[in-house]
Amino acid sequence: MEEERQGWRKLRELKIDKKKLSKRMKKAEVSTTRHAHRFIIKRLDNIRSVRRHIISWLLLVGVMILAVGAQFIWFQRSYQTTAAAHGGTYAEASLGPVETLNPLYASSSAEMAAARLMFSSLYNYDETGHLRGDLARTITTDESGKVYTVVLRPDARWHDGTQLTAQDVAFTVNLIKDPETRSPLRINWQDVKAEAVDDTTVRFTLPAVYAAFPHALTFPIVPKHLLEDVAPGAVRENTFSQAPVGSGPFSLRLLQNASSIDNTYKIVHMIANTEYYGGAPMLSRLEVHAFQSTDDILRALRTGQVTAAADLSGADIAQVDTNVYTVTDQPIDSGVFALFNTDSPAVQDKAVREALRYGTDTAAIRSSISEKAPALDLPFIQGQLTGEGVPKAPAPDSKKAAQLLDGAGWKLTDGVRTKDGRKLEITIATTKSSQYEETLEVLAGQWRKLGVSVVTNVVDTSDPSTNFVQNVLQPRNYDVLLYELSIGADPDVYAYWHSSQISARGYNFSNYANGIADDALASARSRLEPDLRNAKYKAFAEQWLADVPAIGLYQATAEYVHNKNVRSINPDAHLVTPYGRFENVLWWSVNQRSVYKTP
Repeated sequence: MEEERQGWRKLRELKIDKKKLSKRMKKAEVSTTRHAHRFIIKRLDNIRSVRRHIISWLLLVGVMILAVGAQFIWFQRSYQTTAAAHGGTYAEASLGPVETLNPLYASSSAEMAAARLMFSSLYNYDETGHLRGDLARTITTDESGKVYTVVLRPDARWHDGTQLTAQDVAFTVNLIKDPETRSPLRINWQDVKAEAVDDTTVRFTLPAVYAAFPHALTFPIVPKHLLEDVAPGAVRENTFSQAPVGSGPFSLRLLQNASSIDNTYKIVHMIANTEYYGGAPMLSRLEVHAFQSTDDILRALRTGQVTAAADLSGADIAQVDTNVYTVTDQPIDSGVFALFNTDSPAVQDKAVREALRYGTDTAAIRSSISEKAPALDLPFIQGQLTGEGVPKAPAPDSKKAAQLLDGAGWKLTDGVRTKDGRKLEITIATTKSSQYEETLEVLAGQWRKLGVSVVTNVVDTSDPSTNFVQNVLQPRNYDVLLYELSIGADPDVYAYWHSSQISARGYNFSNYANGIADDALASARSRLEPDLRNAKYKAFAEQWLADVPAIGLYQATAEYVHNKNVRSINPDAHLVTPYGRFENVLWWSVNQRSVYKTP
């Protein structure tokens, strides 16, 4: 301790010699200045003499840096690409109304779209138009061809977490069959027995062999555990219709009434079902905006209110900004026909129907509505009948048409065909749409050139005061019906042309009856051999052309519009119905990200 004190005293006794310190600082200053002059100032002239070389080298180095950067970016693009990213909301406009979200009652385009997104089926169609298992894993039939056994996948669940079983399938079929349920799907299931063998096996027993039965298994399945205690007559009005629980790739979040005045504009808000057995969708949300008219849909596209739109015609598409939106026009397995009411006095005579067919230029009709609308000469989609001997409709011939009308006693006087003091007047009925109205205008113009007086009846089905089904279809209140028939992936057209379907609630809108045609249709649907079915349908097509119960105008198409910055519908897919566009909905996206390409 004493040593530390002594050291401290010595430190305090130290004195600084200011003169020596000042002398040393001056010496350091002189030395520093001398070095600065020697190594910097005196060499500035040398720097000036080589500045051009320095600048050249700097520029060269800069160019090299830029080249390396450009090369890096160039090669980066070669091994990177943009890919869909998870998240985001896809908003699709469709025609409403949305009165129910119960898929057993879906009728409008918006209701059908929502049903397809929220509910599953045993089967659906892939992008080639062929049947593909959805809930079903396998299907087998017994030797009689009348009993089908379907095995379900075990990992399907309802949106509330409950397992989906064969009991749900059998319950759905029996609910549809019950007349008190009042489902429009009932006509297809009245004589079919459905029973659950176990949790994953369901058996269907048919009254007779029906070759196209697997195509009937695309109906939506509803949950037994939520509806089994509801009386069939009360199912439609049940809260399930406004807040359904399905098993599809999207589940309901909210049904919004977006109209401040009435219920004409609703939005079905859905969220991704992350537990979906087919895999979670890329989108976080999907909305179906149900509008009252195509004018409303076009307005929503112009304002950016929606991402995409369905239910537009060729005339509507002309108003879409193609700088912002991509337009696809895809044929579907449906046909638009001029259906003759063969019981109507105006067209009861086959000669008159033949004359009208010769006087109809379907190519001109197709060009007026869509360049991509395929021809439709037969009651089948092109390609459904194969091999040699497929019949063809005769080409248009106005002279032949005039000869037939003259031969039937309808003489041309002052531009109008008359017979026994009355003129040849034909009423054509259809529903209001820009495509049908354009078709109607061209068709009526062609027939008027033959001297036929044409009266048109265009019914606005969106008007609640009108009922097209009750006032037009069921009483067959028309001479000619301009209408679309959904044919489907299988060529079974029994429902539209067999005489047993002539009734107020039947789909034989032509009241067509022919024994040869009946036998061919009944035989074709009761045989499982593809070649034999093909031959039977050819025989039916020949008789159909000979009797002229209708004129095939064109194959229907589905117009779809979507923003160029999103990924959605596959433009190369074969669509059986317009709702086949959702086949690849799991991969739809509105977000993008950069990813490395795989070698």
